[in-house]
Formats: sequence, C-alpha cells, structure tokens
Amino acid sequence: MEIEGVKLDFLGHSGFLISVPNGVVGREKRIAIDPYNLSENIGKVDYILITHSHYDHCSIKDIEKISQKGTGIVVPADAQSKITRVEGIEMQVIEVGDEIEFTKNIKVQSVPAYNLNKNFHQKSEGWFGFLLKIGNVVIYHSGDSDKIPEMQKLTGYGKHGNKFIVLLPVSGTYVMTSEEAAEVAIMLKPDVAIPMHYGSGVVGTMEDALRFVELCKKENIDARILERI
Repeated sequence: MEIEGVKLDFLGHSGFLISVPNGVVGREKRIAIDPYNLSENIGKVDYILITHSHYDHCSIKDIEKISQKGTGIVVPADAQSKITRVEGIEMQVIEVGDEIEFTKNIKVQSVPAYNLNKNFHQKSEGWFGFLLKIGNVVIYHSGDSDKIPEMQKLTGYGKHGNKFIVLLPVSGTYVMTSEEAAEVAIMLKPDVAIPMHYGSGVVGTMEDALRFVELCKKENIDARILERI
C-alpha cells in the first residue's frame, strides 16, 4: 500500500516495512517494525523498531537477516540484552513517551501498549507501540495492546491535512479481539485501518482479520488486509 509516496508492506504477524522515498527525506529510508519469520527477499533496512521483548516481536534471527552495519535499532530496556548479540547495529534504548528524530522528516514516538484484564503485557513492563510521523503521513503501530485509555489521545492525528494509518492487533488471547480493535479504529477515525497479529501460527487467523475489516466498513472506516510480502 502506498499513501503520499510512503509505502507500507506487511511482513506477517505484527511486522511491517515502511519505505520512505527520496523526495520526502533526501534518500530512501527503510524502516522495519517487529520483524518475525521474514521472507527471504526483504533486503536490508536503515532502522528497526521493536515494541517489546517477546520472541515473536524481537526475533534475533530476523533482525540479523535485515540489519547491516549502522542499522539503528530502537528497543525497550528489557530487550537490550538480546539485541547486543547483533553485530554492527546502533541501538537506542527508550521509554514510553520518548521521541526520536531519524531525519528532518521522520520522527518516531513510543506510546503505551499493555493489557487491561490479562497479564501477558503488563503496564509495568514499559513496553510500547510506535507513532511514526513521516512528512504529513502518520502511522500508528499499537504494539501488543488492549484498547487502553491512552489511545484516546491519538484521535487528532487524522486531522489538519495528515494521512493517518493505524495498525491494530485482532487475534484476541494476548491482545485485542477483532471487535475491540474495530472499536479503536472507529474511535480514531484513520484514513486506513490495517489488522495485524494473525496468520503466523502464533495466534490469530485470517477470519479475525476479515471480521475486523467487516466491522470497520460498517462504520465507514476504510479497512484493508495487506498481502504479506
């Protein structure tokens, strides 16, 4: 999918690849989020964003597959010891609420992600999702989260000429269900809503993604299932 020149590809599970063209940042930049069980043809990236330390989000073999000397990796504190095994990368350990400027036109902010009524992702862990601001394109990757109160603060990003894309987990069990994710999408009113956290064999099915899309479209939210690359 491409929006305002920014290309978004689905890597499977909760993984995405964002390609930012020359015209936006000077030279092309490639950003991967939570790479897991990657295909062989992804290529190298400039930055990797890790939401938390669970194996299906912080996969060393997949990070090694797409990183190169100088690749920047952004992680929460508890993932630091795993990432130090990867040679040549430049690691930044951040906390919820921190903002990093990759280039003049690419900013990344960490936002809260946690469970409300289950113990897989506790708020005390300090894990997060990401808000990427690329020119006038804003991409929200919720990380592994339930529908939490802090999401309400993101409702303004679809205004003021921005193109707002939200990436939401739909599998249930460890994260939101399709129904809960649709509630978030309806609240945020993005230009496009995309389901994730399904179809990898960990948890979640294509039926969960289809249910999410169906519920969103009933409320006139443009929801799309991206084909995995």
